[in-house]
Amino acid sequence: MFPLNSQPSRGHNRARTMPTSSAPRLLFLCFFTLLAHSHFSVARPHRLGLSAEDVATVEAALPARHLAKAKTTFFEVNRPLHPPRGSSGPCSTLLLSQSFALTLNKPPVTAAYSPPSCLSGAGDVSLAVLEWRADCHGVQYDRIFGVWLGGAELLRGSTAEPRPGGVTWSVHKDVTKYASLLAAGNSTLAVYLGNLIDDTYNGVYYANLTLHLYFRRKAQLTAAASTPADLIVPVSRSLPLDDGLWFVVQNKTDIESTRVAVPANAYRAVLEVYVSSHYSDEFWYMNTPDQNGPFREVTVLLDGDVVGAVWPFPVIYTGGINPLIWRPITSIGSFNLPTYDIELTPFLGKLLDSKEHEVGFAVTNAQNSWYVNGNLHLWLDPKGSTTTGGLISYDAPKLSGSITSHSVDGIDGEYRATASRNISATGWVSSSRGNITTTFAQRLSFANSNVVSNKGGAQVINQTTDAHTDVGGGAYAQQVHQSFPLYIFQGGNGSGTSSQRLMRRVEIGFVESRAGGGGAVTSTLRNEQVAEAEVVLRDDQVAGASWRMHQVYNYGASNGGCYLRNVTSVGYDVLFDNNVASCAGTRRR
Repeated sequence: MFPLNSQPSRGHNRARTMPTSSAPRLLFLCFFTLLAHSHFSVARPHRLGLSAEDVATVEAALPARHLAKAKTTFFEVNRPLHPPRGSSGPCSTLLLSQSFALTLNKPPVTAAYSPPSCLSGAGDVSLAVLEWRADCHGVQYDRIFGVWLGGAELLRGSTAEPRPGGVTWSVHKDVTKYASLLAAGNSTLAVYLGNLIDDTYNGVYYANLTLHLYFRRKAQLTAAASTPADLIVPVSRSLPLDDGLWFVVQNKTDIESTRVAVPANAYRAVLEVYVSSHYSDEFWYMNTPDQNGPFREVTVLLDGDVVGAVWPFPVIYTGGINPLIWRPITSIGSFNLPTYDIELTPFLGKLLDSKEHEVGFAVTNAQNSWYVNGNLHLWLDPKGSTTTGGLISYDAPKLSGSITSHSVDGIDGEYRATASRNISATGWVSSSRGNITTTFAQRLSFANSNVVSNKGGAQVINQTTDAHTDVGGGAYAQQVHQSFPLYIFQGGNGSGTSSQRLMRRVEIGFVESRAGGGGAVTSTLRNEQVAEAEVVLRDDQVAGASWRMHQVYNYGASNGGCYLRNVTSVGYDVLFDNNVASCAGTRRR
């Protein structure tokens, strides 16, 4: 796959193209050797997928029943969104209907936003859902897209890669936490999808963006821990510009930042971080020492000090590793990238001085490029015009880590990378709610091994990221543990013979547990995929392909919002799809 958006010197959304090959078979024959050599010699961007032309060649070799004459629906497995019992609605508003053709390095599409007439106040919203529904015909790569309201990002995802008969997909994201933003006065909606149209890549993306609102009865109450912020301040670039509103971090020394001011009566602050990797770092978890290694972290800086870190989930876009694997079930997080929260409440004593402060982002070991921005969620004291606070303790030791590598011939070999980091801060805030002390602590660990063998004919990646976050103090105290296991195998056999097999296998998981006080929902999530693909060549021609996916999504929550989905696909056929929306059905056996 080519990067979602290859970069010019500033790193802004210029799709990399390649002359159309008259012999796609050469790509298949050379792919593994080129990849393996790059690992222990000259650093170069990974070429970890089939081009659009290659996929078309594979499609043409499929049995007739697989040939697409109508649009194919691709989907990312996630739990359905249901409003709390007793809610009314939905009240639905079409925010934008737009085609994205030659939009690369062009300004985002914008539209005036006014709160829907049914929205009388942010406190009345029990559920807000942002629906992105899109389709595409023709030949095209996957592209990154983002949606912003008033400069605050609401959604980031990648598009699906189309089939000859077209492709359609949808995203339903819970945006209830942005209720204050949705209810605010007139604002600007911005959508960026940097697409390229030329003689080869002619796929136009058509998208509709709709907001669905549900409302609670006046008598219904919500737990204090789940109350949306009163104000959301964007930490991003501002319009006008010829790109998305994200910052572009291009290397390991690059710091992108902006200045923000916090209202004098804030009593809680949480920075929500959006992040995605592109171009040379799209497959960062496969990078070798000469490519700055496989470890990446996004550090959050407040006036130059590290106050939190994001160790990202390895999102694989819909054209990554092998595009066939993600058809029709796409990879975890591909259509709706995860976000990460950094509790800044302990630092409010510093922020409540009526001055602007620098909030910035850096990416450890980064290569070109990473898209990063954030939303600062602020809770305000409704009974007081000012709050006060102070920092009690703060500790952010330097990152600890190592890389070891070994190769005898410059091709085959192995290396291992490890990293760990602890960050902690404690501070107090005094408001009409009393004097509350808040502690924020992160414990992060990372391990990656990369083994290349069989003279570059096989590669195995094993990686695990573990992140423990503890927030203590008040109704919003919580403990979050996330684990991101990743296994990748790519290899083949029959080299030098008339018949060859090129193989991929990916095992990836998003595992999370959340617990808290103040009536907060306790939940567990285990979302795991096992996928594999095989392309067969005979006499240097594509003779066929097969691929399969198995995914289990298991979510359980203390409020009864439980969901289990077990789905298997072979080729484009979904063979088995069972889902249970009850806690009884999610119990482990």
